[in-house]
Amino acid sequence: MTIKTPTLALVHGWGFDAGFWDPLRAALPEFPSVTIELGFCGGKAWSGEIPPGPLVAVGHSLGFLWLLHEKPFPWRAMVSINGFPRFTEGDGFTPAVEPKTLERMSAGLERSPEKTVADFMTRCGGDKPPDGLDKERLRRGLEWLRDWDRRAALESERTPVLALAGRFDPIVPPAMSEAAFKGLANVVLRWHDGGHLLPRTAPDRCAERIRECLERL
Repeated sequence: MTIKTPTLALVHGWGFDAGFWDPLRAALPEFPSVTIELGFCGGKAWSGEIPPGPLVAVGHSLGFLWLLHEKPFPWRAMVSINGFPRFTEGDGFTPAVEPKTLERMSAGLERSPEKTVADFMTRCGGDKPPDGLDKERLRRGLEWLRDWDRRAALESERTPVLALAGRFDPIVPPAMSEAAFKGLANVVLRWHDGGHLLPRTAPDRCAERIRECLERL
C-alpha cells in the first residue's frame, strides 16, 4: 500500500505573514506545504481551504497557539517552533509574559503600528516588518496572546507533538518552554542554540527535526 506524503500546514506568528515560512519550505522540498495567512500584514486571511490527504500542523509562536485554539482541521502530528499553549503568566503558569507587556504593545499600535511591530521584530532578532500592516488584526492577535490558554488541549492531544525551542529565545525563554512542554507524554521537546526565529535562522536544523518526527509516523 502506498502511503501518501503528508502536507505541512504552516501557521506564522504575530506580526508576520505567510512569507515567513519561505526558508523552511525551501529546506523541506520533499514535503508539499500550504501556508495559512492570519492577516496581520494586510494579506487575505485564510479561507479555510485545505488540501486532501494527511496533514501535519506546524505553528511558529502564536501560530501554534492558534492551531490549538481553532482546531481548523484534523492532523496526524503537530510541530511547535518557538511556540506555547499559553503566553501570559497566571493561573499556575509561570514564568511567562506579564499581561501589561501586551497592554503596552496594544497602546503602541494605536500610536504607531509600524514602530510597535518594528520594535517587536528587533527583539525577535532582526526581521523588518512586512508591508501593509493591519492594525485591527494585530490588535486582535495581541488579545489572543493575552487571553488564550490551551494547556488542556495540548495535554489531551492524541497525536505526536514535536516542540522546537531556542535556548536564547528572548520572547519565549527556555524556562517558559520547559513550563509549557516538559513532562507531557505526547510531546518531544528539542532544543537549538538559537532565538525566536528558528524557521528563518536555522531552517536546515528545523527541517532535520521535522523529518525525524515524520519518519516516526
